[in-house]
Amino acid sequence: MPTVADIVEILDARFPPSLAEEWDVNGLTVGDPTARVRRILFAVDPTLAVVQEAIDVDADLIVTHHPLLLRGAKQLPVTTSKGAVVHQLIAHGIGLFNAHTNADHASGGVAEALAEALGVRSTVPLIPSSADATQGTGRIGILGGPLTLGEFAQIVAKKLPATAHGVRVAGDLDALVTSVAVCGGSGDAFLADAKAARADVYVTADLRHHPASDARELADLGDGRPFLVDVAHYASEWAWLTAAAEHVADAAGVDTIVSTLNTDPWTAHFASPASDASA
Repeated sequence: MPTVADIVEILDARFPPSLAEEWDVNGLTVGDPTARVRRILFAVDPTLAVVQEAIDVDADLIVTHHPLLLRGAKQLPVTTSKGAVVHQLIAHGIGLFNAHTNADHASGGVAEALAEALGVRSTVPLIPSSADATQGTGRIGILGGPLTLGEFAQIVAKKLPATAHGVRVAGDLDALVTSVAVCGGSGDAFLADAKAARADVYVTADLRHHPASDARELADLGDGRPFLVDVAHYASEWAWLTAAAEHVADAAGVDTIVSTLNTDPWTAHFASPASDASA
């Protein structure tokens, strides 16, 4: 039976910590490296609900994409959200590991999983790493055949987990698209890169008003591309869990479970009458 340290070694080999951004936090947050692991729960966020799920399925380790302590903490009383998570984990002998921007950038990581889920083929990094061109930020590739932007947006809505956020689109729904750029998580910093790569459409999460507006204004000065598809942060990164879980299961011979809990913080969405009419 592998130990926590064995699982960490497998994950670090697949998603090298050296690929992470300098500001990021990755690795084992809670747990004993010598503890034995029989079952692992994979999830996007280390929330209390996810910890409870791990307790319910008798998992020894939780692997998440997002770190619990990204912004640090000087105190972790049980009366705080993060303190409550840590106390629950320790009380039930469950470890917590995460792979964040290293998994974003790695080959076989978050961006590739998102592209694959949406039917995007022959992908390469949108922004290749200077050390290894096969790894880097985002991915860009092509669809199996041209689709209208509206048809492609419907595929995005169908293939990604359902959220209150849903799928927002900026562009001509009848325009044909073939090349697709994707970036899991908050990706409006790479709008210019998607345009420079001549993507027909850019799929990401957390697009803010001003960057999105500026990008669309610039696109409209040319051929209108890239069109924008904005999804929930959680939904954009969920597809990675299955690939990561399968890799660990094969490498370590342990049971792995992919959480289907929706950890997107928004719980409802009400479309305005104008939005309903335009749909």
